[in-house]
Amino acid sequence: MSGRGFGATWWGRAWVTALEQRAQLDPNRLPRGRAYARSGMVDELTVDPGLVRAQVQGSRSAPYQVTVRVRQFGADEWDRVLDAVTARLGHAAALLDGELSPEIVDDVRGAGLDLLPGAGELQPRCSCPDSADPCKHAAAVCYLVADALDTDPFALLALRGRDREEVLAGLRVRRRSGTDAGLGSAPAPEDDDVPARAAFDRPPAALPAPPLPPPRPGRPAVLPLDPPAGCGVRREDLVALAADAAARCWELAVGTGDGGLTLDATEDLARRAAAELGRPGFVVLAAVSGIPSRVLARDAIAWRHGGRGGLAALRESWQPDPEALAEGRAAFDRAAGPGPTRGWRNRLTRGGVQLRLGVDGLWYRLVRSGDEWELDAAPHPDPLALLSAGLPGSVGRPVGWSSPLHVR
Repeated sequence: MSGRGFGATWWGRAWVTALEQRAQLDPNRLPRGRAYARSGMVDELTVDPGLVRAQVQGSRSAPYQVTVRVRQFGADEWDRVLDAVTARLGHAAALLDGELSPEIVDDVRGAGLDLLPGAGELQPRCSCPDSADPCKHAAAVCYLVADALDTDPFALLALRGRDREEVLAGLRVRRRSGTDAGLGSAPAPEDDDVPARAAFDRPPAALPAPPLPPPRPGRPAVLPLDPPAGCGVRREDLVALAADAAARCWELAVGTGDGGLTLDATEDLARRAAAELGRPGFVVLAAVSGIPSRVLARDAIAWRHGGRGGLAALRESWQPDPEALAEGRAAFDRAAGPGPTRGWRNRLTRGGVQLRLGVDGLWYRLVRSGDEWELDAAPHPDPLALLSAGLPGSVGRPVGWSSPLHVR
C-alpha cells in the first residue's frame, strides 16, 4: 500500500492481511476505506469484547456510527486458547510485556482456532445509507483496528470475547491448578513469621521496566450514556475534553512538551481554539467562552503560527531598545525600498504589513485584516527573512510567489 500504512507491529499487519485476503469483505469498498482512514475521518474508536465502535465523518455534518462485530469464541474454545498460551513460559510473559508472540497465534491455530478473522467472522454495520458490506466508513474502521492492536495486543484477544483482566484471570487459574507446566505449579507458600527488619534487609527484587507510552495519544471511549438533560454539559464537549487531556498526557509521557501545564487560561483557550479552527467545535468553544468568534480566531491563528510567543506578540506591547528596532527598519527598506516606516513601542508598520519584536527576541509578521492585525507567519530571528518570504518585489522571494499584500 502506498502512503500511510496500517499496522506497525507484525500482529497489526497480520490483521490487515486477514482483513484483505480472508474476511471476504467487498473489495470495491476497501480502497475507499483506506483513504478515509488515512484522512483522519475516524474518531472515538474503541475495542470491546467482540465489538469495535467508532464515529466516522462522512459527507454529512453529523458523523456516522459504525460498529464491527467479530465472532467471539465460546467457553470451550477459550479453554483451548488459554491452554495454548500457558503451554509455554514465554507466551504469558510476552503478553504481560505488551508483546504478542507469533508462536501464540501458531499454537492457537494448532488447537484448531484462529485469532485473526476469517470468512464471515467480521460483521460491519454503519448508520450511513450505503448498503455495501462494508461501506467505506466501516472499512476505514476495520483498517484502524490495526492501530489499536499495535498499541495493545490484548485487543486481539478482546475481539474474540475476553478482555485483558479475563485473560489474565484465566492464566492465573491455570497456574494455581498446576496445569501450566511452563510457568510452574502452585506458588510457593508465603513466609508468615519473618521479622519486619529481616524482611527489610532482604535484597529488593528487580523492578520491571516501566511500559513505554503508546505511539500516539489514545482515543476517549464512547460514552455509554449522555449527560443528564439540563446539566449544561454536552456529550461532544466531554469527548473533546477527554481527547485533549489524552493528547496532553501523551505529550508529557513522550517528552515532547509540558502538556500545556504552564499555560494561563487565555493561552490554553487559544491552544484549544487553534486545534478546532475550521471545525464545528470552534463555534461551540467561542460560544461557551463568551469570546467573539472573530477575536478567538485571531488568537487561534496567532497560536498556530507562533504558540505562546505568537499570542503575546498579537496581544501585548513593550518598549525595546531603539537599536533593536533599527534592524526591522532596515529590513523594510531592503525588502520594499526606501520609504516611511511608522514605529510605536515594539511595532514597525509600513502599509498593510507590520513587524513586531517579541520579548523572546524573535520577529513576528502581521498583516492588516480590516481594522485588525493578524499574525500570518511563523516567527524568525531575522526580520528580512520574514519580509522576503511574503512581500512583492522583496529580496529573495520564491519564484512564482504572489501576495495580496502591498507596502506603501
